[in-house]
Amino acid sequence: MGKSSSGAKEKGNMKWWQLTLFGVGCTIGTGFFLGSSIAIKMTGPAILIAFILAAAGTYFVFDALAKMTAQEPLKGGFRSYAKKAFGRWAGFSSGWVYWMSEVLIMGSQMTALSIFSRFWFPKIPLWVFAGIYALLGLVVVLIGVSILNKLENVLAILKIAAIMMFVIIALLAIFGVIDGDRPIQYPDSQKDIIPHGVLGLWSGVIFAFYAFGGIEILGLMATQLKEPKEAPKAGKVMLFTLMIIYMLSIGLAVLMVPWNQFNGEKSPFVNALANYNLTFIPHLFNGALIIAGFSTMVASLFAVTSILVTLSEEGDAPGLFCKQGKLKVPIPTLLITVLGISGSIVCALLMPGNVYEYITTAAGLMLLYNWIFILASSWKLLEVTAKDKIKYSLGILFILIAVSGTLFHSTSRPGFFISLAFVGIIGCITLIMNLKWKKKKKKGKVFSPWPTA
Repeated sequence: MGKSSSGAKEKGNMKWWQLTLFGVGCTIGTGFFLGSSIAIKMTGPAILIAFILAAAGTYFVFDALAKMTAQEPLKGGFRSYAKKAFGRWAGFSSGWVYWMSEVLIMGSQMTALSIFSRFWFPKIPLWVFAGIYALLGLVVVLIGVSILNKLENVLAILKIAAIMMFVIIALLAIFGVIDGDRPIQYPDSQKDIIPHGVLGLWSGVIFAFYAFGGIEILGLMATQLKEPKEAPKAGKVMLFTLMIIYMLSIGLAVLMVPWNQFNGEKSPFVNALANYNLTFIPHLFNGALIIAGFSTMVASLFAVTSILVTLSEEGDAPGLFCKQGKLKVPIPTLLITVLGISGSIVCALLMPGNVYEYITTAAGLMLLYNWIFILASSWKLLEVTAKDKIKYSLGILFILIAVSGTLFHSTSRPGFFISLAFVGIIGCITLIMNLKWKKKKKKGKVFSPWPTA
């Protein structure tokens, strides 16, 4: 196996503020617009505590990833750092865990987009919308990174504008400028603030983390920075912006509506404004949901294809997946991505709701396992200070709190065990491959089980 291009340093023309906007664009998605409703139902207004923990944990992960990027930008992002820190087995397992989890999640993203679209076109089948969104997403990825960056920047501004519009309307309602059908009932007791106690809060932390999901994609995009050393600054501004947006909007929502009136079928913002005669609100936020879901789906598509190409370049996937042609993405990589997404969409549409929900929850947990890999890699590759050690240890602790919290809720618990099963399967394959790599290394050969391009 020759020198991988994923190990080569790359440099682009992106400025740090563009990466910040890209991060906001690919982070604010259905995990925030819908997942936060489930979290409020589980935790009540105490969800704000969960968001603080998740924001801190996410910051520590991105801080580690950004510093590794600034020190040595690698095309493979987090999986290349895992490989450099712990060996080939780490890059192999990290890459395949990520690829599998993202493909599964994209099926649920496209299904959600299809459901939102039927708000306006109720007679059109879900699979038609899913196919249209998949095709549009692939077109964006094929056009190239520059278009993807510009698209995410535009969509980020639209999403922020929609949320800020909610904030303004909510403030007008709270101060009595806009009259509603019933008075606002502020939480005024411990039971109103944390209705299900510490265990309820613990169970809801995972949904707060989902709202920040996507930072590993920023690690892949950070190689496009004109000055890679500005990656940490881009991450800090991005997370601070997200923190303000999330805390302000969710805080206003739980002030306006009792926690037990939220549910996972409706955005918390639509729910909060349901008692006001604003007929355009459902249409506005339905559009925001579609924009949010599409942008995160496109970012996931970019990440899935990028990871598969670098896995192939390093001999951890068939060589044909990095065989360059006339398109921006190798045709075999494009085909396997289309097959994976198609299978995921079919499963999402045909499986009973709870079963597929368990699988996508497991996929989300698998992303957090990779975050732990990022923090562990930084200990090996960076000259970490005592302050860094505290930050990264807290990051691992907060992620473990989120993961373990799924054990205390009936709808999240199956996903935890399914995620362990997926990781266990990939772990067994990695163990077998690692034994073969060591055997070939002793003979002075580089082992790859895949056919070369």
